[in-house]
Amino acid sequence: MKNLFGTGVALITPFNEDFSIDVAGLQRVVEYSITGGIDYLVVLGTTAETATLSAQEKQLVIQTVVTTNAGRLPLVLGVGGNNTFAVVEELKTIDLSDFEAILSVSPYYNKPTQEGIYQHFKAISIASPKPIIVYNVPGRTGSNMTAATTLRLAHDFENIVAIKEACGDMVQINEIIKGKPEDFLVISGDDSTALATVLAGGAGVISVIGQGLPNEFSKMIKLGLEGKVGNAYELHHQMELGMTLIFEEGNPAGIKSIFETLQICKAAVRLPLIEASTDLKQKTANFLSTVVKVSA
Repeated sequence: MKNLFGTGVALITPFNEDFSIDVAGLQRVVEYSITGGIDYLVVLGTTAETATLSAQEKQLVIQTVVTTNAGRLPLVLGVGGNNTFAVVEELKTIDLSDFEAILSVSPYYNKPTQEGIYQHFKAISIASPKPIIVYNVPGRTGSNMTAATTLRLAHDFENIVAIKEACGDMVQINEIIKGKPEDFLVISGDDSTALATVLAGGAGVISVIGQGLPNEFSKMIKLGLEGKVGNAYELHHQMELGMTLIFEEGNPAGIKSIFETLQICKAAVRLPLIEASTDLKQKTANFLSTVVKVSA
């Protein structure tokens, strides 16, 4: 799965003032990421506000990204949920021909045991015609998928090829890296720990801020993969404030404020999220005006 090395980005879903999908804005976001040096695109992840999209809107997002990308970068599709049966049924009917892999989140709200999480992904593994990136994000799901469960899945199912790990705990991340099969990829799900994960032996990141700073963030990850620690951390420190700001009032309100400053799309989000405050928008604008641009 070499196509999943480097910097992937969890694409936002831009909205118009009436909260309909801003197709032209999404096209601009995709182009901005591609021309900025991003390695692959993740469609309909959490950052896309997928939980607020209808089935028809999800299809519109997929169609827009696939058409705009035009085969230039590998694509990953978010297919997950807390109803195992529903995810399995979706995998039986959805067209995945344009996608390299699926990204599937650990079940949220239900708070299953580790055995329940294992059985959930076992069912998805059996049903999926594409490689699977499992996604651990305890801050959103309410439960942590332990390193032991991740390693069990990695060793038991050949089509579970990677984890997007957003636990924020480098001890847990290092435990996975030490015990994983050789070809299993550990992908950071946190912008702030992305470089540390890469330097520990990870394959890269699925980033939020990377789509707003594609040039700088992808360059940092590339330098990390090359072992150029000092240069990579120089970029990390330049972007560190932004990594904090974009989550200050929730995701994706922060990253959408960056895109509004860049005049790529509006900062609108759908309820129950609310748009970034004037104060946060000013802080992100100030950050963008001072961050150093580094050529790819």
